[in-house]
Parts: sequence; structure tokens; C-alpha cells
Amino acid sequence: MLGVTPDTELVKPTRTQAERTAAMRTKLLDAAVDSLVELGYARTTTQGIARRAGVSRGAQLHHFPTKESLVVAAVEHLVDKRLEEILATEVDAGRGVEVLADAFSGPLFYAALELWVAARTDQALYEATVPLERKVNDALRRGSAAVFGDRFDADAIELTIELVRGLAVSALFRTPEAEQSLRARLLPVWESKVEKS
Repeated sequence: MLGVTPDTELVKPTRTQAERTAAMRTKLLDAAVDSLVELGYARTTTQGIARRAGVSRGAQLHHFPTKESLVVAAVEHLVDKRLEEILATEVDAGRGVEVLADAFSGPLFYAALELWVAARTDQALYEATVPLERKVNDALRRGSAAVFGDRFDADAIELTIELVRGLAVSALFRTPEAEQSLRARLLPVWESKVEKS
């Protein structure tokens, strides 16, 4: 090739240590969420997560020394990404409750649900999960206040969050079509009852 000698070949820029660390953590966190969703908390293992992520057990232990620290960090990682998406979405006044209900669906919700159930009887997981749940609830209240503006008071927002969380849990036993139908019927009724006149 003209002008290219062994001394001047294009060299891929190397990543910084911080970039390599972030990439490793992301691989582990994504693998942990996938495992929670697919296998549940009880069958999720740190060895299995390391295998899914394509990293050594030592690398996994270096970043996350316990199963609890890894799965809680994984759900927190997903929560942060999901909250960014929700808050960045332009929401018209008529879809606020629906958008909030959508936040309680998909892999994030199922991974979090696995943690909630396991934390009931696992003290270490419970203690690791409590700060995450506080962060999630605070972010949900702030995000909901931004979406609903002055149409809902603080109690209505809190009740709405609890309602959509409960709907999401019971949705495990409905088909997607039945879930859509139920939401289409109940969410507008709820909104009309709590919205300020």
C-alpha cells in the first residue's frame, strides 16, 4: 500500500483503564439481568453470570465479590437506564398513567421482582436492596410529579405508583392482550378519580 509501512500502520487506539473497567462491569451487569429474568434469583449464580458475560470468575469477583452486590448493581444499572428513557420521553397529559404503568414491565421489572421476593427471606439481599428501592421510589415520585404536573397531588402520585406496581405483578397471570384490555379499561377510571378538578 502506498505510504503505509510497518512503522506507520494504523493502530487501534487503546482504551483507558476506566473504559475497560466500565465495559467489564456492563458485560457483567447485563449478564446478571439476563440470568435473573431467565433463571430467577435462586438459580442465578455468579459462575453462571461470569460465563454469560464471557469473563473469568476472577474478573467477576474483582468487580463484584458477592452475588448480592452483583444482582443489586445489575438492577440499579437497568433502573438508571430505564428512568433516563422515561424522563426523556415527551408525555402528553392523557398518557401519564399509561407511561408510568409501562415502567413496571419488561426485563427490569422482572429482575427487580426476583430481588423483592428473594429479599423477603435473605437478610443480606434485603439490606443490599433497601437503598436501591429508596432510590427507585424517589425517582418514580420525582418523574411522576414532572409528568403529572399539578394535575395530581403527592398522595395521588404515590397511590398511582402502588396501583401500577400491583397491576404489573398480577399481569404475570394474564396474556399480553388481556393486560392491554385491563389497562385500557382501568387506568382512565383511576386517573379520573385522582386527578384534581
